[in-house]
Amino acid sequence: MTIDQDWAIILARAQFAFTVSFHFLFPAFSIGLASFLAVLEGLWLKTGKGVYANLYRYWLKIFAVVFAMGVVSGIVMSYQFGTNWSVFSDKAGPVIGPLMAYEVLTAFFLEAGFLGVMLFGINKVGRKLHFVATLAVALGTFISAFWILSVNSWMQTPVGYEIAANGQFVPGPSWWVIVFNPSFPYRLVHTVLAAYLTTAFAVGAVGAWHLLKDRTNPGARKMFSMAMWMAAIVAPIQIFAGDMHGLNTLEHQPAKVMAMEGHYQSHPDGAPLILFGIPNSKEKRVDYAIEIPKASSLILKHDLDAPMKGLDTITDADEPPVGIVFWSFRIMVGIGFAMLGIGLWSLTARARKKLYDWPWLHRAAVAMGPSGFIAVLAGWVTTEVGRQPFTIYGVLRTVDSASPLDAPAVAVSLLAFVVVYFAVFGMGVWYLLRLMKKPPEAHEAPPSDAPIRSAGITPAPQILGGDGVSGNARSGEVV
Repeated sequence: MTIDQDWAIILARAQFAFTVSFHFLFPAFSIGLASFLAVLEGLWLKTGKGVYANLYRYWLKIFAVVFAMGVVSGIVMSYQFGTNWSVFSDKAGPVIGPLMAYEVLTAFFLEAGFLGVMLFGINKVGRKLHFVATLAVALGTFISAFWILSVNSWMQTPVGYEIAANGQFVPGPSWWVIVFNPSFPYRLVHTVLAAYLTTAFAVGAVGAWHLLKDRTNPGARKMFSMAMWMAAIVAPIQIFAGDMHGLNTLEHQPAKVMAMEGHYQSHPDGAPLILFGIPNSKEKRVDYAIEIPKASSLILKHDLDAPMKGLDTITDADEPPVGIVFWSFRIMVGIGFAMLGIGLWSLTARARKKLYDWPWLHRAAVAMGPSGFIAVLAGWVTTEVGRQPFTIYGVLRTVDSASPLDAPAVAVSLLAFVVVYFAVFGMGVWYLLRLMKKPPEAHEAPPSDAPIRSAGITPAPQILGGDGVSGNARSGEVV
């Protein structure tokens, strides 16, 4: 390959990485937020407490913006498959094409079909029907994640395919082998839990922000309490799921784990766990390493003296970029344990009945607001960069997947994407922050395009007594 071709592929990879990273921030939020909205509406229907209805309306407006930006930001990736990665699309299309089509036919149509009812049918349909719409949208977000992650997992652990005479990957006897490939269950659980934690810490940050201003706000108290329950319960589950996913990766993608651990050399008598250091791929070592002897073997093999292969067992041409994978993995893990710490801190505060009275806990929760988004990005960097130099692991290299590219043209389009994305979606994020800055209030308005009535979605009798108190007794807890 020429230098121009090398740069063209690097720029094409950067272009796709930029757009997919920007895009995935919104689905990661909308997956968790859709489920959160379903829980809020379900609790309102069960308890009659207006605080849940108010929070539903509050977060519904945010969800509408997030969902829209997620859809729009992901459209260009389909074009990039054709413009920059046509060889990959041609060869892998018979396998990944139907799976991505299933995502549109099932998840997207389900989401789009019920989204209008969810957003604008609050005052037009019955309460149960509206709840069904909310559940359908939440289910749609999960189904969408199911199919997309199945595609990605197949690219990580390709099975169930055959090579046709024209060089294309074609399905084998069973589609189920392709869909439920070896890494898919682990990646699905890990990613969906990550989306829930991302949402929990975003919601918790908003609640904490308003608690710092007014500890008596019932909406802020309720959303903060629910978010901290999620942090305390889901964070340890996610750490366990991540460990299982790591063991699966070790089995099927050992080079990725070698890069994550910084193991340039094999360790026949137990590998150390390198906490921090500076990977030096030129010298094949980690400089200034802070490590725990044999701990990596204990974690990955459950045996202190278990031998661990290093990158010295594979060719340089098959070696992933160690520095990027090494640090992105540590960012992800570090944030995961920070989430666990916040969850345990909140449990301590709750046990002492000080959940709404500890400002340092609230400040920490505000600071952790973006942590889920950062962790999700770091996790995907680890996954995708660790797969290099392959697009389909072990069978199709990245350099063999690209279209005939011209480096200057790709550079111009990349610059255009950066400018447009930061301008358009930067405004969207700014608007989201404006919505979040506003405290949740009684009589929270639904989305602006929806018809409004003074009683909202709560019938008049429930305004007066839905939670066992009069409307004047606790105005923040009624619609």
